[in-house]
Amino acid sequence: MSGIAPDHQQSHNPPPSGLTFNERQAQTIRLYPLSNYTFGTKETQPEEDPSVKDRLRRLEEHYEQHGMRRTCEGVLVCHEHNHPHVLMLQIANAFFKLPGDYLPHDVEEIAGFKTRLNDRLAPTGSLSARDTSADWDIHDTLAQWWRPNFETFMYPYLPPHVTRPKECKKLYFIQLPKSKVLSVPKNMKLLAVPLFELYDNTGRYGPQLSAIPHYLSRYRWEFVDEEGGVVGWTPGTAVDARVKTKVLAGGEEEEDVKMEEQGTNGVKSEVKPEAGVKTEGV
Repeated sequence: MSGIAPDHQQSHNPPPSGLTFNERQAQTIRLYPLSNYTFGTKETQPEEDPSVKDRLRRLEEHYEQHGMRRTCEGVLVCHEHNHPHVLMLQIANAFFKLPGDYLPHDVEEIAGFKTRLNDRLAPTGSLSARDTSADWDIHDTLAQWWRPNFETFMYPYLPPHVTRPKECKKLYFIQLPKSKVLSVPKNMKLLAVPLFELYDNTGRYGPQLSAIPHYLSRYRWEFVDEEGGVVGWTPGTAVDARVKTKVLAGGEEEEDVKMEEQGTNGVKSEVKPEAGVKTEGV
């Protein structure tokens, strides 16, 4: 069974054909190339809590006033060299998170989630005028994580002894359109991380992000080129050696701080990526 479109196959020795293996599949998701999207930056958005301790204290105050906190995060997927990449944010060159955040207690779920996505990724100014697909397609719920107590631990199930969870975080699959303009705050970076980089990498990305390849494995992917032609589908081709995590936008503020610390007087010096991080400037 081949994962390459017939008009893109180069081998004269095609694989043997067998019976189909497509029963009870989730719907096919069309992925557009990373080059179809435009990336920019916007004003800095400082984190509300300077530390984890402060965030948990605010969570406790929210629970006392409004009950369980509702948090929504989006999984945005495109492809590069026929391999799915997840768009995520990086803060302070170390901390990774998906676009989204907690919802105000008096806001409906989907409307509030779209507002959070716009806060993080919607363009401003001239870039906003170029975005012809301003709305978000909230396609499906991928996972739910529960916080039983006012602690950092979250679980992909609700423990049976817990009757009053403090937070529920839902991960949604966001169907990206053919093209879109995305802008990230200057104090963050927008990365395109390949699935193989996330898979089984809890040491770097944590249990929630490293589980994303498991959530997405239920879908059948259809890879499209810039002209709209289907060039491949799952089961796909071998991973191209050029596939790696890419920095798409943001991080200027961090770079300026490093320049000031090094006393370069405005002359940029090369900042080497963190050990174990695959990055490529775009």
